[in-house]
Amino acid sequence: MSVKADEIARLIATEIAAQPRQVAAAVELLDEGATVPFIARYRKEVTGGLDDTQLRLLEERLGYLRELEARRDTVLESIRSQGKLTEELESKIAGVMTKAELEDLYLPYKPKRRTRAEIARERGLQTLADALMDDRTLVPTDVAAAYVKDEVADVKAALDGARDILMERFAEDADLLGRLRTHMKTHASLRAKVLDGKEQAGAKFSDYFDHHERWATAPSHRVLAMLRGRNEDVLSLEIEVDVDDPSPLKPAEKMIADAFAIPERGAAADGWLLDVAKWTWRVKLSFSLAMDLMTEMRERAEEEAIHVFAKNLKDLLLAAPAGAKATMGLDPGIRTGVKVAVVDNTGKLLDTATVYPFQPKNDVRGAQAELARLIAKHQVELIAIGNGTASRETDKLVAELLSHLAPPKPIKIVVSEAGASVYSASATAAAEFPNLDVSLRGAVSIARRLQDPLAELVKIEPKAIGVGQYQHDVDQYRLARALDAVVEDAVNAVGVDLNMASAPLLARVSGLGASLAEAIVAHRDQQGAFKTRKDLLDVARLGPKTFEQCAGFLRISGGAQPLDASSVHPEAYDVATRIVAACGRDVRALMGDSKALKALDPRVFVDERFGLPTVRDIIAELEKPGRDPRPEFRTATFADDVHEISDLKPGMVLEGTVTNVAAFGAFVDIGVHQDGLVHVSQLADRFVKDPHEVVKAGDVVKVRVVDVDAARKRIALSMKKDDGSATRQPGPRANAPRGRDAPRGKPQQGSLGDALLEALRRK
Repeated sequence: MSVKADEIARLIATEIAAQPRQVAAAVELLDEGATVPFIARYRKEVTGGLDDTQLRLLEERLGYLRELEARRDTVLESIRSQGKLTEELESKIAGVMTKAELEDLYLPYKPKRRTRAEIARERGLQTLADALMDDRTLVPTDVAAAYVKDEVADVKAALDGARDILMERFAEDADLLGRLRTHMKTHASLRAKVLDGKEQAGAKFSDYFDHHERWATAPSHRVLAMLRGRNEDVLSLEIEVDVDDPSPLKPAEKMIADAFAIPERGAAADGWLLDVAKWTWRVKLSFSLAMDLMTEMRERAEEEAIHVFAKNLKDLLLAAPAGAKATMGLDPGIRTGVKVAVVDNTGKLLDTATVYPFQPKNDVRGAQAELARLIAKHQVELIAIGNGTASRETDKLVAELLSHLAPPKPIKIVVSEAGASVYSASATAAAEFPNLDVSLRGAVSIARRLQDPLAELVKIEPKAIGVGQYQHDVDQYRLARALDAVVEDAVNAVGVDLNMASAPLLARVSGLGASLAEAIVAHRDQQGAFKTRKDLLDVARLGPKTFEQCAGFLRISGGAQPLDASSVHPEAYDVATRIVAACGRDVRALMGDSKALKALDPRVFVDERFGLPTVRDIIAELEKPGRDPRPEFRTATFADDVHEISDLKPGMVLEGTVTNVAAFGAFVDIGVHQDGLVHVSQLADRFVKDPHEVVKAGDVVKVRVVDVDAARKRIALSMKKDDGSATRQPGPRANAPRGRDAPRGKPQQGSLGDALLEALRRK
C-alpha cells in the first residue's frame, strides 16, 4: 500500500468506526471490481465484518479523497511550474484534507484573467503598496504624489491602484480565509424575504416571506424550500453576518486588520490601511464567502434530502409482498375510464379491460359486472387499486361489488401508483408489452407491485417513485447514485429467483448489469429454466468473476442442488456439505431443522478459507433457507364515510399508510387524495429526533385528525395516544378475516346481484 493509500485508509477508518486494515482490505476488493453487497455478505473475514452501510460510506469517501489527491497533484505541479513552490507551501498543501482548503492555498497561484491589481502592478504601483505596508509613518497622499505619471492620472488613482494590490493580497491569504469562513459558519444567518408583488403568486412560500434563522442549524427541508422559492422568483435569499453588530469595525473587518497588524488607531498610513481592510471585506470577501456558504448549505441540505429519500426508498422496496396470488390491478380514472389488468400468481398478464363507472358514462352496473366476470374467470384473490384520481370512488365501487359476491372473495387494497405512468411509457414496458395500450400498462404495474413491490419497482427510475422531498431540486447525479445503491442493496438483501426474474430485476443483482441480465433471460428463453447455479457459466459473456459476484444472490427453487435455493454461496458448498454430514442427514431433510443446527459448534467447521462469520451465516441460512427479510403483509382500512378532505373533522381517528418520511415528520395516506402530515412532535408521547425511529414508508398506522386546512390542502395528524376526545370511525380491523377466511354466505339479490349472477353465467 502506498503512503497516500495508507493515509486515506486511516482517515476513512476513523469516519466509519473501523480499523485501517479493514478499510484497506475493502478498498482492495472494490478496486478488483467487487460490489458492496458481495463484500458485505461474502467477504466478512477479509473486511472484519464491515456492513453495507459502512461500505457505502467508505466507497463515497474513497471517491472524494481520491479526487482530492488528484487535484492536489495538479495544484502542486501548477505552482512548481511557476517556480513558486516552497517547502513550507508544499507541506501546507500536503496537509489539507478538504477541497475548499486546497483551493484557498492555490488561489494566489491560480492562473486568472487580468485583474485590477495586475493592471496596477503594470503601472508600477506595487512599490507604493509595499511602502505603505512597511512604513506606517508615511502619509499616503504625500507618498502617492511621486507615482502620478503616464497612466496614473492623480494621487487618488495611485492610491486606488495600491489598494487593489493590497486587497488581492488580503483576499488570497489562505489562513485568513479559513478563519473568516469559520467565523461566518458560526455567526451567519439566513434571511428570506418575499419579492415585491409576488405575495399572491408565491402563496405556497408564505412561511418564508419574512424568515430569519441561523445558517448552521437551518434544516434541510426549509433550506430547499427557500432555494426553490428563490429559483421561482418569489423569494430573495441572503447570507448575513454581523449585521446587528453596532461596532464601527465589524468583527470580520477586524479579523482582516489583525491578520496584517493594522491597528484601529495608529500611525498615518494605518487609517488608510484600515479602509483597505474594510473594502476587502465589503467588496471582495463578504460576497465570495457568502456564496461559498450558500453552496455548502445547499449541498448539506441536498445530502440530508437524498439520505431521507434513500431511506424511504429502501423501506418501500422492502415493503411486505402480498405474495404469489392472482391479482387484479385497477388504474382509476374519471372520463378516460378505469383501466383493468389481471395477472396470474407469477405476474403474467392474463386479461385487460376498461370500464366506465364514472362521468360521463356512469355505467356503474356494467363496470361491476365486468369486474365480477374477470374475478370469477381468473380466480382473482387480490385487487390492487391505484391511489390517484378517483381512487376512493373506485374503492367504493369495488367494495359494493364484493358485498354481493359469495365467499371466498378477493381482498381489495389501495396501493401507491407513484411511477406507474413513468413505467407505462418506458422502453421497459414497451418491450414487455409491445401490443398493449400504454394506459393499460399502468394497471399491470399496480397489480404486480402489490404481489411483489421490489420486483416491480426496480423497473421504474428510482426518483420517479415519489418518496422523497424536493427530489427535483437536488443534484441529480448524486441522487441517482444514492438511489441506485439503495436499489442494489435491497435486491441483493432479498435475493432473486433466477428462473422467474425479469431483466430489470436481474440487472440489479451484484455483478450483473442490463446487458448480462438480458443475456440471462435470452438464454433462459432458449434453453429453458436453469437447473443449477453453475449453468449460469453457459451464458454468453458471463465469466467466473461475474459468477462469483452474482451467484449467491440468485435462487433456484426445486433444482438439482438444494443449496441453490439458499443464500449459501457456491464457493462455500463444501463447508455446508460438512455441516450436513456432521448431522448425519440429507441436506433437504436438514434444511429448516433449527434444533439440530443449533446444537452444532460453528468453530468445528472453520478452515483456512472460511472463518467463523461465514460458518455462522451458513448455519443460519440452513435453519431458514431462502428467508425473506421483508415483513409480513398488512394493509390499512380506510373509513367508509371519509372520501374527501371536506369529510375530515378534528378528533377523528383513522387508519392510514405512511407514504413518505421527512426530517420534519411523516406523510400518511388516509384515503382523501391528499396525504396528511404527522409532525415530528406528534409522532410519539416522547421526544423524537428522527422520524425514522418511529415509522417507515409502508407502515400501517392509526392517526388522529388535529387540524384541516382545505384551502391549502393541509391535514395535520397526530400519532400520540388518544386523549379521549377523538371520534373513532367504524370499520373492520386491518387484519380482520377477509377473502378466503371470511364467513361464508349467499350473494345478496337485487339489481346489482342479478347483474353479477348474469356475468358469472357468461364466464
